[in-house]
Amino acid sequence: MSDQRVRSVVVVGGGTAGWMTAAALAKTLSAQRLKITLVESEAIGTVGVGEATIPPILTFNAMLGIDERAFMRATKASFKLGIEFVDWGAVGETYHHPFGTFGLDLEGLKFHQVWRKFSELAGPIGDYNLTEAAARRWRFSLPDPDPSKVMSSLRYAYHFDAGLYARFLRGFSEQRGVVRIEGRIGQVDQNGETGFVEAVVLEDGRRIEGDFFVDCTGFRGLVIGQALKVPYQDWGRWLPNNRAVAIGCELGGDGLTPFTRATAREGGWQWRIPLQHRIGNGYVYSSHHVDDDRALDTLLANLDGAPTDEPNFLRFTPGRRERAWEKNVCSIGLSAGFIEPLESTSIHMIQAGITKLLALFPGNGVDPLEVDEYNRLTAEQVDRIRDFVILHFHATRRDDTDYWRYLSSMIVPDSLARRMELFAHRGRWFPSEYDLFHEPNWLAVLLGQGIVPEEWDPLVDSLPDNQVRQRLSQLSDLIARTAEAMPGHAEFVARYCGAQQGVAA
Repeated sequence: MSDQRVRSVVVVGGGTAGWMTAAALAKTLSAQRLKITLVESEAIGTVGVGEATIPPILTFNAMLGIDERAFMRATKASFKLGIEFVDWGAVGETYHHPFGTFGLDLEGLKFHQVWRKFSELAGPIGDYNLTEAAARRWRFSLPDPDPSKVMSSLRYAYHFDAGLYARFLRGFSEQRGVVRIEGRIGQVDQNGETGFVEAVVLEDGRRIEGDFFVDCTGFRGLVIGQALKVPYQDWGRWLPNNRAVAIGCELGGDGLTPFTRATAREGGWQWRIPLQHRIGNGYVYSSHHVDDDRALDTLLANLDGAPTDEPNFLRFTPGRRERAWEKNVCSIGLSAGFIEPLESTSIHMIQAGITKLLALFPGNGVDPLEVDEYNRLTAEQVDRIRDFVILHFHATRRDDTDYWRYLSSMIVPDSLARRMELFAHRGRWFPSEYDLFHEPNWLAVLLGQGIVPEEWDPLVDSLPDNQVRQRLSQLSDLIARTAEAMPGHAEFVARYCGAQQGVAA
């Protein structure tokens, strides 16, 4: 057998996706003496003015061996306990989608089934989630490693400056041998017989050769789409938002909240992501329902402070590549697909793509069987994330604009319709091995937007009512007292990881 081992990888494109990929390859494959080159151009801007994440980002940083405090200082980060949704179920309603679980199962019965029976006396289900209890009080503390302590149930992620994160990972990568080349791609050279990519050629004529390529060129999909012609699935019929305008502003208003805020607007939704030095804001909207000028006016009218930069308009098509990996090219990040950042999945999809690439990294040449498995796993997971995001738009009672009337009445994917129907009847929810979002996540959104099961599991009726009420009361009291005892979020950040000229305690 001829030696076809991958000895050189070219990451095409920088930004968050490119430098996360380069850092992970450099860290985990260093023993293989892999040559890693990253090609990017400073003339090409990056997306976003603040990034929200979900808890698996802690796993990625830990895999790299990154010190949390150093990372948070470098990226002006704050902690994130979940998302506050404003005006989604109906105008005037607010709910939290927290990290972590709700309550404790009783006698093998799901907690939410028990809560459903006693909900009139038990109070909101969020009272039984420590992460939500802390978020609503704007408090934070690190989890306790002792699983017997209630503080062990707290889960968190981060808000950070994505540009600073890319810069942080660039330093990490270059220290481990990654070579960065500045330049814009002019063309992609492919083998005439196999179609495999052999090199990318810069506009100044430099030719960057490699055995394997990772496309991190964003929405352009310069290698996977333009060169290899891999088709793109358009999900606009379910996710009609196709525009965004983003802008940073000074800290003000509610300040350093330990949660992202997503506020529903007439033709989309607005994000608020608090960092130590500013707030990232954006309006994601449907151009069929709101024009650019109105979107910008709405965003500017709802900032906490003065703008810190010029507005950045983005255009996108929600969906994914039919195949994220084609021949010797793996697409990661926006080049592989895009689901609007409502549930902060953008960086996670980068992380998930990298994780699968490492697990299936080519041995003695690219194996079509492993490529097919990568594409199958990617499609399964992304499709389920899609369903979860669609849920937020479809599970609404709003009918005040054409936008919301369309979303509430549209026909959703069968996979989502089945889950909604099962839950609405008797609170049933069954996992899939491909789910990123699990039962507590679905509970938060379904209940938060007014889908309360008609009935509960009949086995709940076998539990003694008085004992159940007592346990619910004890648990909610314990969670409330624990949350109240935590320091304020801004105070904790200033003490733990305050950046220079960052947030004050």
